[in-house]
Amino acid sequence: MTTAEVTATAAPLVRGRTLRRLRRNPLGVVGGVLLLIVVIAGVFAPLLAPYAPTEVHFSTPFQQPATVGFALGTDDLGRDVLSRVLYGIRASLEVGLLSVLVAVVAGVPLGLLAGYWRWVDAVVSRLADLMLAFPALILAVGLAAINGGGLANAAVALGIAQIPTMIRVVRAETLRLKESDFVLAAHTMSAGPARVLGQHILPNAASAIIVQATVIMPTAVLGEAILSFLGLGILPPDPSLGIMLSDAQQYLFRTAWPGIFPGVALALICLGFNLFGDALRDALDPRSTS
Repeated sequence: MTTAEVTATAAPLVRGRTLRRLRRNPLGVVGGVLLLIVVIAGVFAPLLAPYAPTEVHFSTPFQQPATVGFALGTDDLGRDVLSRVLYGIRASLEVGLLSVLVAVVAGVPLGLLAGYWRWVDAVVSRLADLMLAFPALILAVGLAAINGGGLANAAVALGIAQIPTMIRVVRAETLRLKESDFVLAAHTMSAGPARVLGQHILPNAASAIIVQATVIMPTAVLGEAILSFLGLGILPPDPSLGIMLSDAQQYLFRTAWPGIFPGVALALICLGFNLFGDALRDALDPRSTS
């Protein structure tokens, strides 16, 4: 039986074991439920939102929650807070996914090459160390300031800031796996570097990459909120949780609701990803006996 056939046969067993471990983890279940709610809110925001996020009602500013027509109240311009929160969640998820995509597309190949060839490692690791000398948020702020605001620019800036961490994770997995018996066996069968990396090391490093992606997502979501709060992320009038927090701070002592709800949404997104990511890491750990 070939390696591909063994992998195809074992894949359903691994998926079943992972799902079984996730179901047995209460915090993982809570995180999964939170993520499901958040994803539904973001994906179906155009259907769930009672108003357009930029629609103003000058006659009804600062309405309290549970007011007729405004479930979560209105802000200083009379815009529906619920609609803006839903679209803000949607924007946060878009930024998070784009940031993960940037980090994976750039970081995974570099990590594989750095872990496999020592001479590449000398160059890539030094570049990663140079980027890690700057805190990720400071690096993202600098890149966003250079490129300007907007959802795409914010996502790219946050994704670039996470590339060094992804490189280190993939490099460590490559260093560990390239000494494994199945990789050494592939070398004895005259398998080239591309085949070893693509068919043997990368599939076995996928679990670490997935777990790292669940770490990058909440970091990017929080980073987008900070960039938007500073005026370097998503630009008004487009909705963003960070923009809502920035707008609400000047009216905090008059009414706190326009700031509380986006803050709660931001906390739930990050909590859901962190809880689910921790549970997924444990479920994918082959050393776990549960």
